[in-house]
Amino acid sequence: METFNAIAWLPLCAGVTIAGLVFSFLAFRRRGAASGMRVGAWALLPLAAYLTGALQSLWTIGTTIVGFVTGLVFNPAVWAGVAVAGLSVVLFVVSGVMRGRKLRFGRKSKPQTEDPVQPSANKPAAAATPQRPAVAPQQPRKDDDFSDIEDLLKRRGIS
Repeated sequence: METFNAIAWLPLCAGVTIAGLVFSFLAFRRRGAASGMRVGAWALLPLAAYLTGALQSLWTIGTTIVGFVTGLVFNPAVWAGVAVAGLSVVLFVVSGVMRGRKLRFGRKSKPQTEDPVQPSANKPAAAATPQRPAVAPQQPRKDDDFSDIEDLLKRRGIS
């Protein structure tokens, strides 16, 4: 807090605002009214922050962030904590992969010898119904570029 009060903030904010308004006038002349008004809006923010008291809060937030970052970068204990957190993440990932493999390969089902569904009295038994082949015979695909050539070769006896 003492650093905040030691700096003459009003002249600093007023100077930044005046410089911004000069740039706003130049932008208005060169690039038009919309550009000049936008630069003017940005130029008024430092003076508004000083007059509302928000500048002290922004200064406190800034010094806290800078203190945290410098403490993080230059403290070996913090880097040890980052390394331990990284090791924790690696262990979580590896254990998840191992668990997934265990669940996938550990549950091999036994082949069933009996039909789990008994035929009802209203329907004929499974043996009486004609059995279809499990896999339908493959038809030549018509969307291939070479399917017509393959058909021609098969008709001629060339495989």
